[in-house]
Order: sequence, then structure tokens, then C-alpha cells
Amino acid sequence: MPLPTPRENSTALVTGSSSGIGADIARELAQRGHGVTLVARREDRLRALADELAGKHHVRTEVIAADLTDADSRAALPGQLEAFGLTVDVLVNNAGFTTMGPVYKANRDAELSMVRTNVEAVVDLCTLFSPGMVTRHRGAILNTASTAAFQPLPGQAVYGASKAFVLSYGRALGTELKGTGVTVTTLCPGPVETGFAEASGLSDEEASAALPKFMWIPAADVAKAAVSALAAGRPVVIPGAANRAGAIAAHLIPNSWILPILAKQHPALKDTAS
Repeated sequence: MPLPTPRENSTALVTGSSSGIGADIARELAQRGHGVTLVARREDRLRALADELAGKHHVRTEVIAADLTDADSRAALPGQLEAFGLTVDVLVNNAGFTTMGPVYKANRDAELSMVRTNVEAVVDLCTLFSPGMVTRHRGAILNTASTAAFQPLPGQAVYGASKAFVLSYGRALGTELKGTGVTVTTLCPGPVETGFAEASGLSDEEASAALPKFMWIPAADVAKAAVSALAAGRPVVIPGAANRAGAIAAHLIPNSWILPILAKQHPALKDTAS
């Protein structure tokens, strides 16, 4: 099986695991018997989840509070895991966020922070941990992209581009690693019921108006689909039939047609004339 068998001295490193999809992916892995190392900025939430998983599934859990926008924090992770006596057999690059609105109104620091989290951290952690996986001939990598990866996204230009990078990078990396015992799966969820949109400044009503309700999927269902795909060694997983259809349509419909529609529907672009 592409998903390595849990071992006492191995762990699944899950970034962005303090809430949402990341927390539910950690739950799915723990349910399968994997020890988990939870990485995010909010230590209190990580410790609450670690206690939940250890109590419910009797797996080993570790917590590392880290800001993944910071290169030094990322570089310290291998040493911290070594101090725990652990090797990483499963790497889940789930940390990420978005901003909303046109680029000409964007906050420079926020845009660059998003690139560091959504792109730079994925590359860095894959580069840090894939060599050990290849040496041991065992490992699985799950990178979280989005259905936004399949076409440009006016109103979230940097976010869409960052997720397109993650999808392209994961496909290439997975091809490079064929025959090594290490697999790469890219998760491309559509809209997920996690509070993600609200954290980006959109109300539930605005988010639902931009994307039909039938496209929204609970985070737990996304996590289940992601870990199942990881276990099967699938290169890409798009949870939800409507989202899979949308991704296919994005490939078939010319950008000159679809981009004006996306721009018109995006709630963050309603006031761009002001």
C-alpha cells in the first residue's frame, strides 16, 4: 500500500492542523493507527487535538507550534522530530490561507505571506523530508491545493496561482519519485465548510452566493477522501462530483469565456470601481 504501515518511531507530519481540513486529516490518519505530529501556530488548539487523538485512538502525538512563513522555523523541524526519535513517513502540507480582492488594493505583506505559506513552505518541507523517505523506500506526501488550481481566479489572483503551483509541483514530484516507494497526492477541494471564507472577510451569504450550496463539502468528508486517495496512491483527488465536473469544465472552457464570469460572480470584486 502507498500509505506506509504505522511504526513506533514514525510519524505523520500534518501542517495547518489546528482546525478545518488539517485537523480532520490528522483524525483520519490517527484512526488508521498513525502517530501524528501536529504543526501550526495555535499551540492551544494543537494540544487539544493531540489529547483527543491520543485518548481516542491511542496513538503517539506531538505538537510543534511554528510559523511556516518563517524559513528558520521550517528548517528547525527535522531536528525537532529527531529529538522526538521520529522519522516522517507521511507528510501533509495543508497549511494555507487566502486574501480577497483585486491586486491593486492588496496588502503587500499579506500577499507575500500567502506565497510563503502556500508555495514556499510546500517546496521547503518536501525538499527537507522526501530524501529520508526515498532512502527508506517508504513514504507518502499529501499537498493541499484547490479547485482554484484549474483556472485563474480573479478576486483571489495570488491564491489561485499558488494552488496552481501546488498542483503542478505535486504532479512533477510524484513522477520523479515513481519507483522509489514514495508517492505524492494533491488534494484539490472545492468550497469547504471550515470557516475559511469567513476568515478571509466574506460572510456565509456572500460565499454561498458565489458558489452554489451543492458544491460545499464538510471538512471531515474532504479529509476522508484525501486520506483514502493517499492510501491508494492516486496523484490527484477532487472531492465531490460537482467539483470534479467543475475542474473538467475549467480545462475545456476558454479562459476568455470563463474569466469574465468568475470576476462578475466574485463577491470581493463587487466594489472594484470605487
